[in-house]
Amino acid sequence: MTPAPLAARLRDPSGPLFFPVTAYGPDGSLDLDVYRTHVRRGVEAGAAAVFACCGTGEFHALLPEEFEACARAAVEAAEGRVPVIAGAGYGTALAVRYARLAEDAGADGLLAMPPYLVLAGQEGLLRHYRELAAATALPVIVYQRDNAVFTPETVVELARTDGVIGLKDGLGDLDLMQRIVSAVRTEVPGDFLYFNGLPTAEQTQLAYRALGITLYSSAVFCFAPEIALAFHRALRTDDQDTLRRLLDGFYRPFVELRAQGRGYAVSLVKAGVRLRGLDVGEVRPPLHEPGEDHVKQLAQLIERGHALLEEDA
Repeated sequence: MTPAPLAARLRDPSGPLFFPVTAYGPDGSLDLDVYRTHVRRGVEAGAAAVFACCGTGEFHALLPEEFEACARAAVEAAEGRVPVIAGAGYGTALAVRYARLAEDAGADGLLAMPPYLVLAGQEGLLRHYRELAAATALPVIVYQRDNAVFTPETVVELARTDGVIGLKDGLGDLDLMQRIVSAVRTEVPGDFLYFNGLPTAEQTQLAYRALGITLYSSAVFCFAPEIALAFHRALRTDDQDTLRRLLDGFYRPFVELRAQGRGYAVSLVKAGVRLRGLDVGEVRPPLHEPGEDHVKQLAQLIERGHALLEEDA
């Protein structure tokens, strides 16, 4: 797939962007059958794209051969109905290796995770992502967060780079994002994609939408697709009553629960998938499982979310 078709498929999605968890068996090894089921159910529920082996999918915990197997399984489960974008990260050489594994697995694009550990300058970051983009024919979305934070000038250069089609923001600095959007709009003709990539992005999506950023990742879709779809529809139709009801009754309490433990942006989501009846296993270290009381609170929140949907109906 060339960059233009993928960008076109992502530009106006019919549903949330799905970031599946990675399924492990009781012994901690990959369970690809369960993983395919998880991805297939998400696509059938209405996901507009599958972002496999990214943050929620524990990219950091996967061996290269496991990564390739998961990416291939996601492609098989999606069956071409929606695009599959795979993560790629670490240092430049390893990021290139993961990118080529994703290409071999049939992925449609890459989400470029931040480089491992180092605090690099803008020149080094630009070189890193340009080398990654040149390594395969896959379109690249660059993920801004942690140690990969860009000036507007650097994003302009990224937007001019062949193969780079967008920026996913996991930082949450709206002033910076406004300046980035403005600089790219001014300097680079064409449509560059932007994504709200904050944890539980629905909580901040109204603010991002004011900047013209309509794409966002939805971890909630993993375990409560009905709630995530209702929120997505409400955004598209500007249904303020539904948005307020879900934000006040589900998303804000969920974000507050997620804040109770480090790594809960992944492990609490995975617990939610298990609560809905699919045994995707536990998270791998260094992440840890949420406490029993927190899982109980999550179950109650899911029930409350569905009750809110019935009120809306």
